[in-house]
Amino acid sequence: MHHIKNNMAKYAKRMDNMYGSATRAMLKITRDPEIISFAGGLPAPELFPIQEYKETAANVIEQNGKAALQYGPTEGYLPLREKLADRMKKYQINTQAENILITSGSQQGLDFTAKLMIDPGDIIICEKPTYLGAMTAFNAYEPEYIEVDTDDNGMKMAELEKVLKENSRVKFIYVIPDFQNPSGRTWSLENRCRLVELANEYDVIILEDCPYSELRFEGENLPAVKYFDKEGKVILLGTFSKIFSPGLRLGWMVAEKEIIDKINLIKQGADLQSSTISQMEMDYYLEHYDIEKHIAIVNSKYKARRDLMIQCMEKEFPKEVSYTYPKGGLFIWVTLPAEIDAADVSDKALEKKVAFILGEAFYPNEGAKNNFRMNFSNMNEERIVEGIHRLGIVLHEMIDK
Repeated sequence: MHHIKNNMAKYAKRMDNMYGSATRAMLKITRDPEIISFAGGLPAPELFPIQEYKETAANVIEQNGKAALQYGPTEGYLPLREKLADRMKKYQINTQAENILITSGSQQGLDFTAKLMIDPGDIIICEKPTYLGAMTAFNAYEPEYIEVDTDDNGMKMAELEKVLKENSRVKFIYVIPDFQNPSGRTWSLENRCRLVELANEYDVIILEDCPYSELRFEGENLPAVKYFDKEGKVILLGTFSKIFSPGLRLGWMVAEKEIIDKINLIKQGADLQSSTISQMEMDYYLEHYDIEKHIAIVNSKYKARRDLMIQCMEKEFPKEVSYTYPKGGLFIWVTLPAEIDAADVSDKALEKKVAFILGEAFYPNEGAKNNFRMNFSNMNEERIVEGIHRLGIVLHEMIDK
């Protein structure tokens, strides 16, 4: 029998940089129904428009079944892309279907952008902290990361300018300007505009990730970073995952035609196209139902859960613990006193059947160990109250010593 001594040597070097996502690992733990989980970034399943979708699916198959079950164009179903171009007006973006490509969730857009832009050793600039799922996508292409500190207005622009001035291998700046994952923060208008000015000056691309932009609970919608883009420097990623359903795996990219053409080649190699039937169903839904009304229902529920979680934190958490106040999205970012390790808190919280995601997972380089991310969208009100109560007990035990 032929014996292979060392199969490990066969793997590509890029696999050295590939790690499982902390969120996905934690989601395995939280499948235990007894655990009160604030760990995932999951939408509330009770809000999915199941009846409307059932009617939609039946009508698509009945009216257009042969096309729905067939291959389609790589860039996506044209009527859906036209509707998305129209919906982009919500972000104050004027664009056309030819500037839009449908992806299998916006996660695929992260992967494709890195594949398009990054050679080993090139630099990605990102917020500090940043979305860990983006790192999971980017790491295959062997980048280096430079993190820029953030405050309640987004990235600190003076620091960003310094980084751009000192580093010639920056390929793109990755940002989540609305209700950022994990911090819940939103960029100011001034910083959005300045970001584009700097990208133009230093000739770098901006990757603007907008999965939460429509989940606004208060205040006015701000224009997307892409709104300020007059030189084609911004690639915008959108998704139906948080406003409709993550199971459909439908996202989109908005960019200059030249970039979209290159992404089209990448997508041909990856999966040929996103699901024809899912795209036709989404298009039918947008045509026959009111997605804005659906989003308003979602936002009303999430606002109530955010308010409740913040109220419970005010009541149950020690005063030494601080947290962000997001005006939308899915997440609250908690900061413990510097000497407390969030991993120790997590261990004790899991004993009490409460889960969250450790903050250190959101730093591509070394990061702080005294933060954690809380999700408020996926647990019902009763479990939010009980979960924060249990977490408060753990925090008091650790901090009041």
